[in-house]
Amino acid sequence: MNCDISVVVPLYNKEREIARSLHSVLAQTLPPLEIIVVDDGSTDGSAREVERLASPLVRLVRQENRGVSAARNRAIGEARGTWVALLDGDDRWEPGYLAEIARLIDRYPGCGAYACSFLIDDGRTLTPGDTPRTEGIVDFFAESLSRYVLIPSSTTLRRDLTLRLGGFPEGMRMGEDQYLWTRIARTAPVCFSPARLAVYSKAADNRSAAIYRPEQTRFSFEELYDPSADEQSNEYVARAALGKALGASAKGGTQEAARAARFFAYTRHSRRTLRKLRLLNALPANWRAPLLELYNRLAWAIARKGL
Repeated sequence: MNCDISVVVPLYNKEREIARSLHSVLAQTLPPLEIIVVDDGSTDGSAREVERLASPLVRLVRQENRGVSAARNRAIGEARGTWVALLDGDDRWEPGYLAEIARLIDRYPGCGAYACSFLIDDGRTLTPGDTPRTEGIVDFFAESLSRYVLIPSSTTLRRDLTLRLGGFPEGMRMGEDQYLWTRIARTAPVCFSPARLAVYSKAADNRSAAIYRPEQTRFSFEELYDPSADEQSNEYVARAALGKALGASAKGGTQEAARAARFFAYTRHSRRTLRKLRLLNALPANWRAPLLELYNRLAWAIARKGL
């Protein structure tokens, strides 16, 4: 079977992880068309680790630091494949990932995104992600209100559609993937496989910035609210925006979080998150991050126990 899938890897300061991630691509039972790694201004030895692989499939592109969305967009723009498989520089695939995606594309043509289930690596154990349990085209917004359907390292996108929609929102520091998922799922079907063939690293050091800085971007979740759209898609937008606002509040973004709480007060599904955001944002700024971290640790412990 020929593979018309380009692999897209944004890279920023992943010197310890990037070789393992790329080896997991090179070990695929169905090799990709190419692997495009965009080094987004790393200050460690990440690029050197990529060069050491010396694989003809791997192409390293360097650029000044512009953020993960810009790195992904650069790679997608340069890709030759009809499809682009996303992989972050500290995540990895099981050997059958690309073969499963190719099978889904053949069996369920015409989708904008294809994905599979995944495992979460917290540095100690592998825990199954909470994902749909059946194969095929899914109701993305309905499923995503309670489960994970698309995450970057388990998702493959139709390249031309992604480019037509403008790609990932550059300058957005959190939630950039959910922003694009919303636009894709409002345009084309989404297909899912329950096979657990991706591994997401929860133990990563730099998933997002530790210090709050206001976003400098023309994109926002507010612009995705569409009164003429399906109610569940607007609920998904609210869920993503409120989750992002919790992170902003914890890092000191009081005004940003308050604005999100006002705008997305329409939500019915995410009332608990809305209340949590309002409570967190009312606390002294230096209390917020430790309390949210404690809450998330407890939630993760409960999730690992299957409760």
